[in-house]
Amino acid sequence: MSVTKSEVLRLYKNLIQYSKALTLTDPAYFRKRVTSEFRKNKNLNKPDDITFAYQKGEALLRRGSVV
Repeated sequence: MSVTKSEVLRLYKNLIQYSKALTLTDPAYFRKRVTSEFRKNKNLNKPDDITFAYQKGEALLRRGSVV
């Protein structure tokens, strides 16, 4: 599975929207963590690493059943 830039941006947007629905976790803290993780992973070059990071974010959304 090859992940495109638009898919990554959509995941980021969905995670930020998900933070607004959080009740048991501080939404500002969650947004800060999401942003820092995306910044940390912005230099990934290997397709396998990119796919793994993308799937990790997708799994978080599935657990929260937002998407």
